[in-house]
Amino acid sequence: MFSHVTLGTNDWARARPFWTAVMAVLDHPVLFEHPGGIAFGLPNGPKTFVGPTFDRQPAAPGNGVHVAYLVASRAAVDAFHGAAMAHGGSDEGAPGLRPHYHPNYYGAYVRDPDGNKLQAVCHSSKG
Repeated sequence: MFSHVTLGTNDWARARPFWTAVMAVLDHPVLFEHPGGIAFGLPNGPKTFVGPTFDRQPAAPGNGVHVAYLVASRAAVDAFHGAAMAHGGSDEGAPGLRPHYHPNYYGAYVRDPDGNKLQAVCHSSKG
């Protein structure tokens, strides 16, 4: 459904370790990097861009906005949450089942160092 998502950062030195760690556990490779920004994903697939805002104004997280990354296992959700916490993220919902969505919905929510809300979600009963 989506080609790419772009998120702003105000502190690249703080954001880079977070994003490289989180995307590594999600198995999203670095596509390219430039001073102050980075792109993850494949040239012909979905991508996440992180860097300065287009208008050069301070980046601010959207109210009610979050990006959810689909993963193949609950272990990947756990690894995502762990990597985020170890690299400057903050907890917005520990890994676990969310049966109000459906019986196998397993997810975790975090905020990156700039306050962007992120999630990893697995829709399978696989561990």
